[in-house]
Amino acid sequence: MNISTWTRFHSACALSLATLLLATSAFAADHVSGQVLGGGNPIANSTVVLWAAGPNSPVKLAEAKTNDQGQFEIRSTAARGTDSSLYLVATGGVPKAQKSSADNPAIALLAVLGNKPPDKVVINEFTTIASVWTNTQFLDGSKLQGSALGLRIAAGNVPNFVDMQTGGWGGTIQDPLNGGQTPTMANFATLADVLAGCATLIRADACSSLFYAATSPTGEYPKDTLAAAENIARYPWYQPEKLFGLLNYLYPAPQDHNLRSVPFMPYLNWAPSAWVLPLKFDGGGLRAGGKGMFDSEGNFWVADNFTVGWQGQDSLWEGHASKFAPNGRPLSPITTGFTGGGMEGGSFGLAVDAKDNAWFSNYGSKSIAVFDKNGKPLSPPEGITFNGRLGLMQGIIATPSGDVWALCISKTQLVYFPKGDINQGRIVCEGDSAEPCKSFKAPFHLGIDQQDRIWVANSGIDHLTRFPASDPSKTENFKTGGFNSSGLAIDSQGNVWLTNRFGSGLLGMAHLVDMGVRLKAAGVAKASDYLTKLMSEQKGGKEGGSVVLLKPDGSQFPGSPFFGPSLPGPWAAAVDGNDNVWISNFAGASGQLAHLCGVRTDNCPPGMKTGDPISPPLGYVGGGLQMEVDVDIDPAGNVWVTNNWQDIDSCIGTPIEALSTRCAGQGIVVFYGMAKPVHVPLIGPARQP
Repeated sequence: MNISTWTRFHSACALSLATLLLATSAFAADHVSGQVLGGGNPIANSTVVLWAAGPNSPVKLAEAKTNDQGQFEIRSTAARGTDSSLYLVATGGVPKAQKSSADNPAIALLAVLGNKPPDKVVINEFTTIASVWTNTQFLDGSKLQGSALGLRIAAGNVPNFVDMQTGGWGGTIQDPLNGGQTPTMANFATLADVLAGCATLIRADACSSLFYAATSPTGEYPKDTLAAAENIARYPWYQPEKLFGLLNYLYPAPQDHNLRSVPFMPYLNWAPSAWVLPLKFDGGGLRAGGKGMFDSEGNFWVADNFTVGWQGQDSLWEGHASKFAPNGRPLSPITTGFTGGGMEGGSFGLAVDAKDNAWFSNYGSKSIAVFDKNGKPLSPPEGITFNGRLGLMQGIIATPSGDVWALCISKTQLVYFPKGDINQGRIVCEGDSAEPCKSFKAPFHLGIDQQDRIWVANSGIDHLTRFPASDPSKTENFKTGGFNSSGLAIDSQGNVWLTNRFGSGLLGMAHLVDMGVRLKAAGVAKASDYLTKLMSEQKGGKEGGSVVLLKPDGSQFPGSPFFGPSLPGPWAAAVDGNDNVWISNFAGASGQLAHLCGVRTDNCPPGMKTGDPISPPLGYVGGGLQMEVDVDIDPAGNVWVTNNWQDIDSCIGTPIEALSTRCAGQGIVVFYGMAKPVHVPLIGPARQP
C-alpha cells in the first residue's frame, strides 16, 4: 500500500469512526434551573449534579450548589448519548424547615428528566418517589443505567405522578380514574411524608427510624433518603406496617385538630399491604380488555371484547383494537379504537410479530384481523375467515422463525401462517380428524419453547398438548391436575407455567367451551345458570384455581401445582427477566395480582422456593383492578393488567338499565418498576432486553 492509498484509507476510517460517534452521542447545550425542597421548604447548600444515563455507566455533566432559597442553575455543553436519560441528584444541604444550620448528609433526592429536560425543575420528595418507582429496575443508589428503550419508558412515566416544574401532583395520579378511586395518591403522599421527616430532621432520630423501617429483607440498611426509597420500591411487600408506623411517630395526631400536621396530603389511615403505586388508564376505544401485547417501541396493544357504550354481555362480542403509548396515553380513536380488517370481538388472542404487525383473534366475526403498527388493517374487510370456516378464535402467537399459529376454541382448529404471510395461511386440522387437533379439547392458548416445540393449553380437559412446529402430527399430552386452563408462559429454562382457572371439583363441567362465553352445553343454557353451578361447585383450596409448572420434558416440577389465596382464579401468566412469574386473576370485585418465585430462586427473596408467593397473601391490589384477564411486562419492568369484567350482575341475565353497560371491565392498570424488564415484542420465551 503506497502513501497516497494509506492516506485515503486512514481518512475514510477516521470519517467512519466520527460518523459512528455522532450516531451515539451529541454535544448538547443543557440548561436546567430549579429549586431543591424538603417538606415544602428550601434546602440550602445542597449539591446538585446533572447526569446522563444510558446502557453504560452514567456520565456526570455538571454540578452546582443551591443558594439560601434552595435555588440552583446548571449549564452543560458536554457530549451525551442521543438516547440518554438526564437526571438530577441533590445531596446534603441545610433544610430550612428547621432552625438548625447543620448539614443533613442523609438528604439524597432524585429527579429523572428524560432526554429533553424542562427549563425549570423542582427536586423534592415527590420527584424522588416518582423517579424511583418508575426507574427501579435501572437504579443502584445514584447510578442510573439501562437500555435506551427502558430508560425512555421509565422517564416518560415520571410526569404521570409529579409535575416536574412545580414538584406537585402530576396529571394522571390525580385524574378521575385514580385520584378518588384508588389508594395510590395516599400511598404516594404517605411515602413523601416519611421521607420529608428525615430530609427536614423533624425529629432527631427521624432518619435512623426511616432507615430501620426501610431495611431490605436481605439486610441492606440505607444511608440516605434515596437508598431508603429504592429499598421500599424494590421490596414493596416487606413489612409495610413498619413504614406506616412512622407516620404516627413523626407526625402524631393532635388532640385538638382533625388532621396530622404533614407536608403532603392525603395520607393513609390504614397500613397498606404493599407500597405499590399502580395507575389506571382508559380511552382509545378500550372496553373489556382481553389479551395485551407490546410492540418494539413499548406501545401496548389490547384486544377488546366489547366497545364503548354497548350493553355488552357474553351474548354479544363486538370489540375492536386499542393501543396505548408506554406512558398510558391512548393512541387509538377514543370511542371505537382501531376498526376494519374483520376486527370484531377481540379475545385472548393477540400477537405482535417482528414487523410490529398486530394479529387479533376474534369471536364476533369468527376471524383473524391484522393491523400494521399505525392501526391500518392489513386483512380483508371481513377478516381472515377461510371462506367462513373459522369458529370462535382464541390464542395466537408469532414465533422466532416468523410463523404465526392460532387456535379456534369452538371448532377445535389449528391455523398456520408460514412466515406470517396472510395469503398463505391454512387450517392444519379441525376437530378429531387429525393430530394435533385430536388431542385438543377447547384449546385456549399456546406458546413455543427454545426447542421449537409448541405447547397448547386446553380449557376442556386436564392435559397440556405439545408438538414440534415442524410436524404437528407428533403430539404428546401431559397431565396438568386442573381444569379450564387458559394462560401459558415459558421461562428462560424451557419450563412451562400454566394457569388452571378451576380445580378438580369441576370435572363434570370440563366439556364447556369457555367460561361465561356463549355457553352451549348440556344443561347449561345461559351464563347465569353456568355461574350459579360454578359457584356451587367451586370449593376453594386444592379444588380451586392453581398454577402448574412443567419441566421441559413435561414432568411436574417439584411442588407443582401451586395454590393459595393470591390465586383464586388464575387466568394469565407472564414470566419476567428474572424468571419470576406474574399471574392475573379473573376473580374478586377488586382484583388480585400474584407474583410467584420462579425456577431461578437466587432472584427471589431469601428463603423462598419455586412457586412461593412474593406478593402479599392476597396478591397486589389497588389501582382500580377488577376481574383481570391478561398480565404483561414492558422493557422498563412495568406490569400491565387488563380489566375484563367489572359488574358480574351486568354480565348475566337482564341487568339494571342504568348499569347495563358495566359488564365490561374498565381500563388497564400499570404497576410500576416491579418486574425485571423483558424484550419486546414477546416472541417465544421471555428474555431480558
